[in-house]
Amino acid sequence: MEPKILHILCAEPDDTVQRFIESISGENGVNVVCLYHDGITRKPVNWERLVDDIFAHEKIICWN
Repeated sequence: MEPKILHILCAEPDDTVQRFIESISGENGVNVVCLYHDGITRKPVNWERLVDDIFAHEKIICWN
């Protein structure tokens, strides 16, 4: 079953945001998309896939 919640991170999350994401997600599964340039993957945002992900999930939460 596909995750129902999509979290979009506009900036690197602090501890509070990370705890909220874990709490909100529960056992439903979750997808996370980073819009900021993270130092780990170094991949640019795939905007087309992001739009597809938005329509594929029941809930979208954006974090600043």
